[in-house]
Amino acid sequence: MKAEDKKLIKAVLDTNVLISSILWKKGNPYNIVQLTLDNKFKSFTSNEILNELIRILRDKFEQPEEMIQRQVALVLKYSSVVNPIIKFREIKDDPKDDMILECACEAKVNYICSGDKHLLNLVEFKKIKMLTPKDFLNKILS
Repeated sequence: MKAEDKKLIKAVLDTNVLISSILWKKGNPYNIVQLTLDNKFKSFTSNEILNELIRILRDKFEQPEEMIQRQVALVLKYSSVVNPIIKFREIKDDPKDDMILECACEAKVNYICSGDKHLLNLVEFKKIKMLTPKDFLNKILS
């Protein structure tokens, strides 16, 4: 889909999608980031999501600080940062996932792209559809 053909799709990429796109240079998450770099859709994030990205890269994957800062700078290049005002308590089994919903609602996106079952199980939240990376890629390319 070309931006001029349709209204540009807006989406929030969950932290797990961002991590996968950074650590594995093949696969759907990596391809999704390439599409946002090519302006095929508009990506949004929040400081909470960026902080989680930093924490996971540092603590779980033991990445060097220089690499982490480079990756955060890249995310900031292709994503607009919003500061959610409204807080949700929707995901009972994993309350930190609420930050993804908060970001998505603040940015008024069409989709949340995630591999997280807690989000995917919602199917839709306030007219925002939850899609796996595979399904989201298909949506962008259709």
